[in-house]
Amino acid sequence: MPPRLKLLRALTPLSAPSTSISPFLLPFLHPQTQSRAASILSNLNDNASLNKRIRRGRGPSSGKGKTSGRGQKGQKARGKVPMTAYGRFNGGQTPDEVVHGTRGFVQHFSANLVPLNLDRVQDWIDQGRLDPSRPITIKELHESRCLHGIKDGVKLLARNADKLTTPITILVSRASTAAISAIESAGGTISTRYYSRTSITPILRGLIDPTTSLAASHGSLLQGPLAPSPDARKILGARDAVFPYRLPDATSRKHMEYYRDPEHRGYLAHTVARGQGPSLYFKAPGGRKKVDGKKRAAAVAKAENMLW
Repeated sequence: MPPRLKLLRALTPLSAPSTSISPFLLPFLHPQTQSRAASILSNLNDNASLNKRIRRGRGPSSGKGKTSGRGQKGQKARGKVPMTAYGRFNGGQTPDEVVHGTRGFVQHFSANLVPLNLDRVQDWIDQGRLDPSRPITIKELHESRCLHGIKDGVKLLARNADKLTTPITILVSRASTAAISAIESAGGTISTRYYSRTSITPILRGLIDPTTSLAASHGSLLQGPLAPSPDARKILGARDAVFPYRLPDATSRKHMEYYRDPEHRGYLAHTVARGQGPSLYFKAPGGRKKVDGKKRAAAVAKAENMLW
Protein backbone atom coordinates (compact mmCIF):
# COMPACT_ATOMS: atom_id res chain seq x y z
CA MET A 1 0.00 0.00 0.00
CA PRO A 2 1.53 3.39 -0.97
CA PRO A 3 2.22 5.72 1.98
CA ARG A 4 -0.20 8.56 2.65
CA LEU A 5 1.27 11.99 2.37
CA LYS A 6 -0.58 13.54 5.32
CA LEU A 7 1.96 16.29 5.80
CA LEU A 8 1.86 17.35 2.16
CA ARG A 9 -1.96 17.28 2.14
CA ALA A 10 -2.07 19.45 5.28
CA LEU A 11 0.29 22.02 3.87
CA THR A 12 -1.31 22.15 0.44
CA PRO A 13 -5.01 23.10 0.41
CA LEU A 14 -7.32 21.61 -2.24
CA SER A 15 -8.24 25.07 -3.50
CA ALA A 16 -4.60 26.00 -4.18
CA PRO A 17 -3.80 27.27 -7.67
CA SER A 18 -2.62 24.56 -10.04
CA THR A 19 1.03 24.42 -10.84
CA SER A 20 3.13 22.33 -13.16
CA ILE A 21 3.75 19.72 -10.46
CA SER A 22 0.17 19.49 -9.16
CA PRO A 23 -1.03 16.86 -11.70
CA PHE A 24 1.68 14.50 -10.52
CA LEU A 25 0.79 15.01 -6.84
CA LEU A 26 -2.96 14.66 -7.43
CA PRO A 27 -3.14 10.88 -6.71
CA PHE A 28 -1.42 11.45 -3.37
CA LEU A 29 -3.50 14.48 -2.38
CA HIS A 30 -6.96 12.91 -2.76
CA PRO A 31 -7.63 10.16 -0.21
CA GLN A 32 -10.52 8.70 -2.22
CA THR A 33 -8.33 7.78 -5.17
CA GLN A 34 -5.70 6.32 -2.88
CA SER A 35 -8.15 4.27 -0.80
CA ARG A 36 -9.81 2.89 -3.97
CA ALA A 37 -6.51 1.63 -5.33
CA ALA A 38 -5.68 0.09 -1.98
CA SER A 39 -9.05 -1.67 -1.81
CA ILE A 40 -8.56 -3.23 -5.29
CA LEU A 41 -5.16 -4.62 -4.30
CA SER A 42 -6.48 -6.03 -1.05
CA ASN A 43 -9.37 -7.83 -2.75
CA LEU A 44 -7.34 -9.73 -5.37
CA ASN A 45 -7.79 -13.51 -5.18
CA ASP A 46 -7.73 -16.58 -7.36
CA ASN A 47 -10.72 -17.51 -9.49
CA ALA A 48 -12.76 -20.33 -8.03
CA SER A 49 -12.77 -23.69 -9.86
CA LEU A 50 -15.69 -24.05 -12.25
CA ASN A 51 -15.92 -27.83 -11.94
CA LYS A 52 -16.70 -28.86 -8.40
CA ARG A 53 -16.16 -32.51 -7.53
CA ILE A 54 -19.41 -34.32 -6.85
CA ARG A 55 -19.25 -36.06 -3.48
CA ARG A 56 -21.76 -38.90 -3.62
CA GLY A 57 -23.33 -40.64 -0.67
CA ARG A 58 -22.91 -37.84 1.88
CA GLY A 59 -26.48 -37.75 3.15
CA PRO A 60 -29.80 -36.48 1.78
CA SER A 61 -28.84 -32.81 2.08
CA SER A 62 -25.90 -33.17 -0.31
CA GLY A 63 -28.17 -33.76 -3.29
CA LYS A 64 -26.36 -36.99 -4.18
CA GLY A 65 -27.05 -38.98 -1.02
CA LYS A 66 -28.72 -42.35 -0.48
CA THR A 67 -28.68 -43.81 -4.01
CA SER A 68 -25.78 -41.51 -5.10
CA GLY A 69 -27.54 -40.51 -8.32
CA ARG A 70 -28.11 -44.09 -9.53
CA GLY A 71 -31.89 -44.08 -9.11
CA GLN A 72 -34.07 -46.66 -7.41
CA LYS A 73 -33.79 -50.06 -9.11
CA GLY A 74 -32.47 -51.77 -12.15
CA GLN A 75 -29.22 -53.12 -13.52
CA LYS A 76 -27.56 -49.67 -13.64
CA ALA A 77 -28.33 -49.13 -9.94
CA ARG A 78 -26.91 -52.49 -8.85
CA GLY A 79 -23.92 -53.07 -11.12
CA LYS A 80 -22.22 -52.35 -14.42
CA VAL A 81 -23.73 -52.73 -17.87
CA PRO A 82 -21.39 -54.88 -20.00
CA MET A 83 -20.11 -53.85 -23.41
CA THR A 84 -20.57 -56.05 -26.46
CA ALA A 85 -18.77 -56.32 -29.79
CA TYR A 86 -21.62 -54.49 -31.54
CA GLY A 87 -22.01 -51.59 -29.13
CA ARG A 88 -23.74 -51.07 -25.81
CA PHE A 89 -25.81 -53.69 -24.02
CA ASN A 90 -29.42 -53.67 -25.23
CA GLY A 91 -31.02 -55.15 -22.14
CA GLY A 92 -30.72 -58.84 -22.92
CA GLN A 93 -32.54 -59.03 -26.27
CA THR A 94 -30.79 -59.71 -29.54
CA PRO A 95 -28.80 -56.60 -30.57
CA ASP A 96 -30.03 -54.64 -33.57
CA GLU A 97 -26.76 -55.23 -35.38
CA VAL A 98 -27.34 -58.99 -35.22
CA VAL A 99 -30.99 -58.79 -36.29
CA HIS A 100 -30.52 -56.31 -39.15
CA GLY A 101 -26.87 -56.94 -39.96
CA THR A 102 -23.96 -54.51 -40.25
CA ARG A 103 -23.44 -52.13 -43.13
CA GLY A 104 -20.25 -51.95 -45.12
CA PHE A 105 -17.32 -54.36 -45.20
CA VAL A 106 -13.67 -54.66 -44.22
CA GLN A 107 -11.07 -54.90 -46.97
CA HIS A 108 -8.95 -57.81 -45.83
CA PHE A 109 -6.51 -57.52 -48.73
CA SER A 110 -5.48 -53.91 -48.09
CA ALA A 111 -1.90 -53.32 -46.98
CA ASN A 112 -1.38 -51.54 -43.67
CA LEU A 113 1.52 -49.28 -44.65
CA VAL A 114 3.12 -46.82 -42.23
CA PRO A 115 3.34 -43.30 -43.74
CA LEU A 116 6.72 -41.58 -43.84
CA ASN A 117 7.06 -37.97 -44.97
CA LEU A 118 10.11 -36.29 -46.44
CA ASP A 119 10.22 -33.51 -43.86
CA ARG A 120 10.58 -36.10 -41.08
CA VAL A 121 13.43 -37.80 -42.95
CA GLN A 122 15.26 -34.47 -43.32
CA ASP A 123 14.66 -33.68 -39.65
CA TRP A 124 16.20 -37.02 -38.62
CA ILE A 125 19.18 -36.34 -40.88
CA ASP A 126 19.70 -32.89 -39.35
CA GLN A 127 19.66 -34.43 -35.87
CA GLY A 128 22.28 -36.98 -36.89
CA ARG A 129 19.96 -39.92 -36.33
CA LEU A 130 20.07 -41.05 -39.98
CA ASP A 131 23.22 -41.37 -42.07
CA PRO A 132 22.56 -40.02 -45.60
CA SER A 133 25.79 -41.57 -46.92
CA ARG A 134 24.38 -45.10 -46.45
CA PRO A 135 21.19 -46.64 -47.89
CA ILE A 136 18.16 -46.02 -45.69
CA THR A 137 15.95 -49.09 -45.29
CA ILE A 138 13.19 -50.03 -42.89
CA LYS A 139 15.80 -51.40 -40.50
CA GLU A 140 17.54 -47.99 -40.23
CA LEU A 141 14.18 -46.25 -39.87
CA HIS A 142 13.20 -48.59 -37.05
CA GLU A 143 16.53 -48.41 -35.19
CA SER A 144 16.56 -44.59 -35.34
CA ARG A 145 12.97 -44.53 -33.99
CA CYS A 146 11.84 -42.61 -37.04
CA LEU A 147 8.98 -45.09 -37.48
CA HIS A 148 7.04 -47.22 -35.03
CA GLY A 149 4.89 -50.29 -35.51
CA ILE A 150 5.80 -51.34 -39.06
CA LYS A 151 3.29 -54.02 -40.12
CA ASP A 152 3.11 -54.43 -43.93
CA GLY A 153 5.72 -51.91 -45.00
CA VAL A 154 6.44 -48.19 -45.38
CA LYS A 155 5.00 -45.72 -47.88
CA LEU A 156 6.96 -42.54 -48.60
CA LEU A 157 4.90 -39.34 -48.91
CA ALA A 158 5.85 -35.82 -49.97
CA ARG A 159 4.73 -33.56 -47.12
CA ASN A 160 6.91 -30.41 -47.12
CA ALA A 161 9.02 -31.85 -49.91
CA ASP A 162 10.84 -28.53 -50.33
CA LYS A 163 12.60 -29.12 -46.99
CA LEU A 164 14.47 -32.13 -48.37
CA THR A 165 17.89 -30.81 -49.38
CA THR A 166 20.11 -33.84 -48.71
CA PRO A 167 20.59 -36.46 -51.45
CA ILE A 168 19.65 -39.83 -49.99
CA THR A 169 19.37 -43.44 -51.11
CA ILE A 170 16.21 -44.92 -49.66
CA LEU A 171 14.39 -48.24 -49.99
CA VAL A 172 10.69 -48.40 -49.03
CA SER A 173 7.63 -50.47 -49.88
CA ARG A 174 5.84 -47.82 -51.89
CA ALA A 175 6.24 -44.13 -52.72
CA SER A 176 4.06 -41.39 -54.14
CA THR A 177 4.88 -39.71 -57.44
CA ALA A 178 5.60 -36.40 -55.71
CA ALA A 179 7.98 -38.07 -53.25
CA ILE A 180 9.89 -39.81 -56.06
CA SER A 181 10.22 -36.52 -57.94
CA ALA A 182 11.42 -34.64 -54.84
CA ILE A 183 14.10 -37.21 -53.96
CA GLU A 184 15.45 -37.39 -57.50
CA SER A 185 15.40 -33.59 -57.79
CA ALA A 186 17.62 -33.42 -54.69
CA GLY A 187 20.07 -35.86 -56.32
CA GLY A 188 18.98 -38.97 -54.43
CA THR A 189 17.85 -42.45 -55.42
CA ILE A 190 14.70 -44.31 -54.44
CA SER A 191 13.64 -47.93 -54.93
CA THR A 192 10.49 -49.75 -53.90
CA ARG A 193 10.66 -53.30 -52.55
CA TYR A 194 8.06 -55.89 -51.63
CA TYR A 195 7.92 -56.96 -47.96
CA SER A 196 5.60 -59.58 -46.58
CA ARG A 197 4.15 -59.18 -43.11
CA THR A 198 6.02 -62.24 -41.81
CA SER A 199 9.37 -60.89 -43.05
CA ILE A 200 9.20 -57.51 -41.29
CA THR A 201 10.04 -58.82 -37.82
CA PRO A 202 13.09 -60.89 -38.92
CA ILE A 203 14.39 -57.86 -40.85
CA LEU A 204 14.19 -55.67 -37.76
CA ARG A 205 15.94 -58.39 -35.72
CA GLY A 206 18.78 -58.67 -38.22
CA LEU A 207 17.88 -62.17 -39.42
CA ILE A 208 17.04 -61.06 -43.00
CA ASP A 209 18.83 -58.55 -45.17
CA PRO A 210 16.28 -55.94 -46.33
CA THR A 211 17.76 -55.98 -49.87
CA THR A 212 18.82 -59.59 -50.51
CA SER A 213 16.12 -61.52 -52.29
CA LEU A 214 15.30 -65.21 -52.38
CA ALA A 215 15.28 -65.18 -56.20
CA ALA A 216 18.81 -63.75 -56.40
CA SER A 217 21.29 -66.43 -55.38
CA HIS A 218 23.47 -64.81 -52.72
CA GLY A 219 22.93 -61.44 -54.38
CA SER A 220 20.25 -58.86 -54.88
CA LEU A 221 17.75 -57.85 -57.53
CA LEU A 222 18.32 -54.20 -56.67
CA GLN A 223 20.25 -52.09 -59.12
CA GLY A 224 22.31 -48.91 -58.73
CA PRO A 225 23.51 -47.67 -55.31
CA LEU A 226 21.40 -50.24 -53.48
CA ALA A 227 23.04 -53.21 -55.23
CA PRO A 228 25.66 -54.97 -53.07
CA SER A 229 29.32 -54.64 -53.98
CA PRO A 230 31.40 -57.63 -55.13
CA ASP A 231 32.92 -57.91 -51.66
CA ALA A 232 29.46 -57.90 -50.13
CA ARG A 233 28.38 -60.64 -52.54
CA LYS A 234 31.27 -62.79 -51.32
CA ILE A 235 30.23 -62.20 -47.75
CA LEU A 236 26.63 -63.03 -48.61
CA GLY A 237 27.88 -66.29 -50.10
CA ALA A 238 28.30 -67.59 -46.56
CA ARG A 239 24.55 -67.62 -46.12
CA ASP A 240 24.33 -69.13 -42.67
CA ALA A 241 27.16 -66.98 -41.30
CA VAL A 242 25.48 -63.64 -42.10
CA PHE A 243 21.73 -63.98 -42.57
CA PRO A 244 20.04 -67.31 -41.87
CA TYR A 245 17.01 -66.41 -44.01
CA ARG A 246 16.34 -64.69 -47.31
CA LEU A 247 13.76 -62.08 -48.18
CA PRO A 248 10.75 -63.48 -50.11
CA ASP A 249 9.72 -62.00 -53.44
CA ALA A 250 6.31 -60.85 -54.58
CA THR A 251 4.10 -63.72 -55.75
CA SER A 252 0.68 -62.18 -56.41
CA ARG A 253 -0.05 -60.52 -59.74
CA LYS A 254 -0.97 -57.22 -58.12
CA HIS A 255 2.36 -56.91 -56.32
CA MET A 256 4.44 -58.15 -59.23
CA GLU A 257 2.90 -55.65 -61.64
CA TYR A 258 3.48 -52.81 -59.18
CA TYR A 259 7.18 -53.58 -58.64
CA ARG A 260 7.74 -54.25 -62.37
CA ASP A 261 6.67 -50.68 -63.18
CA PRO A 262 9.61 -48.25 -63.69
CA GLU A 263 7.37 -45.32 -62.73
CA HIS A 264 7.11 -46.80 -59.24
CA ARG A 265 10.90 -47.40 -59.18
CA GLY A 266 10.19 -51.04 -58.50
CA TYR A 267 13.01 -53.46 -57.78
CA LEU A 268 11.76 -55.76 -60.59
CA ALA A 269 11.72 -53.04 -63.24
CA HIS A 270 14.99 -54.25 -64.78
CA THR A 271 13.42 -57.64 -65.53
CA VAL A 272 10.96 -56.08 -67.99
CA ALA A 273 12.22 -56.48 -71.54
CA ARG A 274 12.37 -53.57 -73.90
CA GLY A 275 9.03 -52.89 -75.54
CA GLN A 276 7.09 -54.69 -72.83
CA GLY A 277 4.95 -53.25 -70.08
CA PRO A 278 4.77 -54.05 -66.37
CA SER A 279 1.48 -55.92 -66.76
CA LEU A 280 1.57 -59.72 -66.75
CA TYR A 281 -1.71 -60.04 -68.64
CA PHE A 282 -2.07 -57.12 -71.05
CA LYS A 283 0.45 -56.45 -73.76
CA ALA A 284 2.04 -53.05 -74.15
CA PRO A 285 0.39 -50.84 -76.78
CA GLY A 286 2.22 -50.88 -80.10
CA GLY A 287 3.99 -54.16 -79.44
CA ARG A 288 1.75 -56.23 -81.67
CA LYS A 289 3.29 -57.25 -84.99
CA LYS A 290 1.59 -56.16 -88.19
CA VAL A 291 0.06 -58.98 -90.22
CA ASP A 292 0.51 -58.99 -93.99
CA GLY A 293 -2.66 -58.42 -96.01
CA LYS A 294 -2.29 -61.66 -97.98
CA LYS A 295 -1.84 -63.69 -94.81
CA ARG A 296 -4.88 -62.02 -93.25
CA ALA A 297 -7.02 -62.79 -96.31
CA ALA A 298 -5.87 -66.40 -96.31
CA ALA A 299 -6.71 -66.75 -92.61
CA VAL A 300 -10.18 -65.29 -93.18
CA ALA A 301 -10.82 -67.63 -96.13
CA LYS A 302 -9.69 -70.60 -94.07
CA ALA A 303 -12.02 -69.62 -91.25
CA GLU A 304 -14.96 -69.32 -93.67
CA ASN A 305 -14.36 -72.84 -95.08
CA MET A 306 -14.51 -74.41 -91.63
CA LEU A 307 -17.73 -76.25 -90.78
CA TRP A 308 -17.50 -75.45 -87.08
